Amino acid sequence: VQKVAASDSSVLIYGESGTGKELVARAVHYQSNRHEGPFVKVNCGALPHDLVESELFGHEKGSFTGAVRQRKGKFELAAGGTIFLDEVGDIPLDTQVKLLRVLQERQFDRVGGEQTLDVDVRVVAATNRQLREMVSEGLFREDLFYRLEVIPLHLPPLRERKEDVPLLVEHFMEKKCGEMNIPLKRLNTEALAIFAKYPWPGNVREL
Repeated sequence: VQKVAASDSSVLIYGESGTGKELVARAVHYQSNRHEGPFVKVNCGALPHDLVESELFGHEKGSFTGAVRQRKGKFELAAGGTIFLDEVGDIPLDTQVKLLRVLQERQFDRVGGEQTLDVDVRVVAATNRQLREMVSEGLFREDLFYRLEVIPLHLPPLRERKEDVPLLVEHFMEKKCGEMNIPLKRLNTEALAIFAKYPWPGNVREL
């Protein structure tokens, strides 16, 4: 993360659900030269396909039904900072073209807009999908893939880093006991051994 933060290149974070991709993205941002700028998260998988473009790039008043006022998109809001595109593999193909333009030219248009806007933003994306396979299947643009994956980061699942389990358990116990205003509690050796053997399919989120 420290090495990646020193660069201003695009980053693509790979990892199963619950491995902490957003946490890593935030760490990259706050250790970078952009740390005083905004960190804007977009969950691409949670957006309706017909609203993805408006969410990312904004829209002008009257550009579509329900657009009762001008609205800035996430890229405008992230100017000078970092935009985190979570589940980037869910972005529709027609919007991928416009995302590629932002990465290549640092420019975009609001939906229904006539003025081209410039933006200075670093893109950090994340996915739990196999983007290379999606490229070969025609579901993800190859040129966009290479623009996003300038620096790839691979987060191992919790079952492959069992030595982290005791550290994470201690962290969450301290956090929850503090939130509940109760004396600090700890797991005994037997309980920790059970935790270490468990495969944690939901990773850190499950823990």
